[in-house]
Amino acid sequence: QLQFVESGGGLAQPGGSLRLSCALRGFSLEEYTVGWFRQAPGKEREGVLCITETSRTNPAGSVKGRFTISRDNAKSTVYLQMNNLKPDDTAVYYCAAYNGRQSSCTLSDTPYAYWGQGTQVTVSS
Repeated sequence: QLQFVESGGGLAQPGGSLRLSCALRGFSLEEYTVGWFRQAPGKEREGVLCITETSRTNPAGSVKGRFTISRDNAKSTVYLQMNNLKPDDTAVYYCAAYNGRQSSCTLSDTPYAYWGQGTQVTVSS
């Protein structure tokens, strides 16, 4: 059974940093593309960053230069490092995964078959 354990959310001040972790259990992370998505109140879910099994990444324009994604296959964990946080980054953040070997990853949620429960990130002074 596939399981996600997300952690690292919380409250940060504008300009601050947070690191989210997504630990995947029950399957080999090496075979999966992983993405981070977020959903703010009253808004649709949007893709933030994704990483292929070969560590190619694809950032959304709104986070480019501020957020980075990385993976540690030995720990079956994917990280989202968020720097220079803004109030607009406030949302519930979800990690998601799908099994596929591709040259690039998508920020569309369509192919992502497996989802975590989400972790709240609030950016406020």
